Amino acid sequence: MKKIAIINGHPNKDSFGFALAEAYKKGADKSEAEVREIVISDLQFNPNLKFGYQKRIELEADLLKAWETIQWADHLVWVHPVWWGGLPAITKGFIDRLFLPGMAFKYRENSVWWDKLLKGKTAHIITTLDQPGWYYRLFYGRPSVNQLKKSTLEFCGVKPVKVTYVGIIKTSDEKQRLEWLNKIQMLGQKRK
Repeated sequence: MKKIAIINGHPNKDSFGFALAEAYKKGADKSEAEVREIVISDLQFNPNLKFGYQKRIELEADLLKAWETIQWADHLVWVHPVWWGGLPAITKGFIDRLFLPGMAFKYRENSVWWDKLLKGKTAHIITTLDQPGWYYRLFYGRPSVNQLKKSTLEFCGVKPVKVTYVGIIKTSDEKQRLEWLNKIQMLGQKRK
């Protein structure tokens, strides 16, 4: 049985992002996968990595529970919007506080190399846009995807990491949104 953690990085519970996360969960439930959810906006934590890596800040209970879920999962599904080309601040803070040396990766002594401590996991990023996905890739270089996929997940050993763009959200109608929800539900059912 595949173990899936759905990490919802949208701060607004009335957003289409929440509907997408729910659609993925419905599909995964149909496939008999074991699913746990992390709703970042529900967590009580300080998103500021105040001292960088110089001094460790005690992890709040909600972050410890979230980390336990990430370690438990075989597959991580990240759902978030793209704002100003990047991740919402709360999602970035969640990553800053949790994906730490000794937890997600470990620097090797006297070396430029590191050990990837999340090897064996896969991921799928589902991100909403107010522009076509091809435009975001071609003209902006997809900074949020590069940050989450390459600089975080793959850096820590998570591979492969697939990406699904959903948009243009601001001009979509009910029919288009239903099509997207069905597509995401099918991804969950296929456990991708």
